[in-house]
Amino acid sequence: MDPRPFRSVLYIPGSKERALEKAQNLAADAIIFDLEDAVAPEEKANARTLLARTLAEADYGRRAKLVRINALSTEWGADDVAAMAAARPEAILLPKVDNPDDIAALANKLDSRSETAKTRIWAMMETPRGILNAAAIAAAPRMAGFVLGTNDLAKDLGCRVGPGRVVLQTALQTCLLAARAAGIVAVDGVYNAFKDEDGLRAECEEGRDLGFDGKTLIHPAQIAIANSVFAPTADEIDLANRQIAAFDAATAEGQGVAVLDGKIVENLHVASARRLLARAQAIETLEGAV
Repeated sequence: MDPRPFRSVLYIPGSKERALEKAQNLAADAIIFDLEDAVAPEEKANARTLLARTLAEADYGRRAKLVRINALSTEWGADDVAAMAAARPEAILLPKVDNPDDIAALANKLDSRSETAKTRIWAMMETPRGILNAAAIAAAPRMAGFVLGTNDLAKDLGCRVGPGRVVLQTALQTCLLAARAAGIVAVDGVYNAFKDEDGLRAECEEGRDLGFDGKTLIHPAQIAIANSVFAPTADEIDLANRQIAAFDAATAEGQGVAVLDGKIVENLHVASARRLLARAQAIETLEGAV
């Protein structure tokens, strides 16, 4: 799995030159440059050209950079892939993924171009069929991440989404299981009310507790909350260090487990502690470089 943090993953319209420029200085961990939903049909070609030029020239630092193209079944999809190839995109985000054949079709196009030899694929998980095929999609060629498209999924399900998103829990956890089994990133869907900070924080906390790596965002004002919620806290870092130290001391004495603060510390706790510390270090490295 990509070791970089994905706490905040911000959508940026590929047609908005000013937004593309400002994104170079935002504190988002990753950016989704959008050629799909955020771009009107009559602007698709112009957005494609603008984004290809911008990615070739602009400096977005060490942030993860994804391009959401239009589906290959649309009149724009193939041209999106061709235009992005020259910019050597880090990853292409494919919308409306229903099955691994959708991923394989894009992988074949990337395989045919030398410029995209290192380009990975992320999948929008936003259709009922896609959710049911999550495990197979996660294991498809070049796959590196899932992005939950909760708005489209709710539309297709015909459900009413309220606080806690109970009606979407099966889909959310199915995608997480598939992503973790395949060792890829999984990022939660957007929170639509971008001025509702309390609601955003609550949904970020829910996504964090479920196990998501971060949250997709629709406005720069949401970045700080997502970065805060999905980052290890000082108390968590302290506990992780103490768990590792306690376990090392116990094993040095020939013991298989340790006791810390009245709780057992085993190998699995140490593995989780090391993973948390690595995440904290990755965040520190990213924030020091952008």
